[in-house]
Amino acid sequence: MKRVKLILLTLLAIIPMVSVSAQSRQLNDKLLNRPYADMRRWHLGFAVGLHTQDLRFTHNGFITPDGESWFMEQPSFQPGFNVNGLFDLRLNDYFNVRFTPGLYFGNRDLRFHEVNTGAEERQSLKSAYLALPVDLKFSAMRLRNLRPYVTAGIMPAMDLTRKSGEYIKLKSSDFYLTCGFGCDLYLPYFKLIPEVKFCFGLVDVIDHDRPDLTDDPAKQKFTQSLKKAVSSMVVFSFYFE
Repeated sequence: MKRVKLILLTLLAIIPMVSVSAQSRQLNDKLLNRPYADMRRWHLGFAVGLHTQDLRFTHNGFITPDGESWFMEQPSFQPGFNVNGLFDLRLNDYFNVRFTPGLYFGNRDLRFHEVNTGAEERQSLKSAYLALPVDLKFSAMRLRNLRPYVTAGIMPAMDLTRKSGEYIKLKSSDFYLTCGFGCDLYLPYFKLIPEVKFCFGLVDVIDHDRPDLTDDPAKQKFTQSLKKAVSSMVVFSFYFE
């Protein structure tokens, strides 16, 4: 009889606990937007954003027959526009592989300075890159409707708008190492993902072979003054997934 009473008392104690636990779970489910979104194998989306493009020049000390010594720099930055697609493959609870092909439209204002006379020349270097970034994404644990993450990857790029006859001409291809950070924001119907990415060029992007300047050899002194130049970008994007 005592055992029966003990069992009944135990059941009466457990039932309210189970009820409270169920209510708490339902409340948490209501607070979470898209609670099972990250369990899908594939994720698709798109992004729009702004970026800046930079060139870092390395000079070789070239002096023209007239005694001129030219130095190049990019004194300011102009915002560019980018639009990307998003293909995301889930590897496990923390890692994803992302492929985000896109177009990056930008402009670099270059200044050429002659050391002895103080003469200056300028060039507006417009570009439209077709970029093919591949990133490994590491995400932290989800906290309610937020989930921060970091990325690292590579980004081959191709310039679609090369012009002849300019002071400086860039090669048609470039290659970057990238790293970045962002945060998944879980909204009721989609994920909004603000992200900052840093892109570091690895190759010389100056086109040193300039047959297009055969009729204007005076412009070749600018290319001849450069040993190399590497590019970089800072990209701020909003992904919609």
